[in-house]
Amino acid sequence: QVQLVESGGGSVQAGGSLRLSCAASGYTVRSNSMGWFRQASGAEREGVAAIYNDVQTFYADSVRGRFTISIDNAKNTLYLQMNNLKPEDTAMYYCAARHPPAGWSLAPYAYRYWGQGTQVTVSS
Repeated sequence: QVQLVESGGGSVQAGGSLRLSCAASGYTVRSNSMGWFRQASGAEREGVAAIYNDVQTFYADSVRGRFTISIDNAKNTLYLQMNNLKPEDTAMYYCAARHPPAGWSLAPYAYRYWGQGTQVTVSS
């Protein structure tokens, strides 16, 4: 049984930083396809960042240069380092995993497994 558990969300002021974690069980992050998504109140879920085969990364234009996706194989954990946060980054953040692995994607429909989400709130 695959479980993805996010943590690290919280409330910060604009310009601040947070690091989200996604601990995986029943799923190996190494050499796989995973991503981070977010959903603001009243909005559709959108892809933020994706990683494939450990080092291939892709970012939405809105976060490129501010967010960094990475994995720790030893901890079987996915991370999202978020710097220079803006109020428009406020959302519930979800990690997700594809199965089978098939490159990177920012489309929610491409992902099979999802975490429960962690809230990020950025105040101005």
